[in-house]
Amino acid sequence: MTNLAQFHAANLPELMKIVRQNGIGMDDYLDRFFNEPSQTSNYPPYNLIQLNNHESKLEIALAGVKKDELKVYTEFGRLYVQGTKEESKVDGTFVHQGLAQRNFERVWTVSDDTKVGPVEFVDGLLTVQLNKIVPEHHSRKEYL
Repeated sequence: MTNLAQFHAANLPELMKIVRQNGIGMDDYLDRFFNEPSQTSNYPPYNLIQLNNHESKLEIALAGVKKDELKVYTEFGRLYVQGTKEESKVDGTFVHQGLAQRNFERVWTVSDDTKVGPVEFVDGLLTVQLNKIVPEHHSRKEYL
């Protein structure tokens, strides 16, 4: 372990090469950590609310989006929210267009011990329940 002390930020690629050579089964984790695609857009806006130690809620504001234009799914440890807007014809010319009428995709990485619970879409607000899986031997037990 003393060899790690000689590395600093300038030597990060060299250090990662050593970790990859000696870390069995960590390739997927490291790829997700270092090669995460950068989000170029902050649309749609969202809140992530931690309700307690094992429950969280993701709220996504989707004004003007219909339920049949949405897709919410998980795949390979990621939560995807996609919206496909159809081109709508408007009589007249926009003086100001403040409502986003575009296709979007938002992706969040979900840890292995998190289960995506119920998904609801009510009044333009998409709510995704996220539950942490607590093994039986870690759950609270009262004896007296």
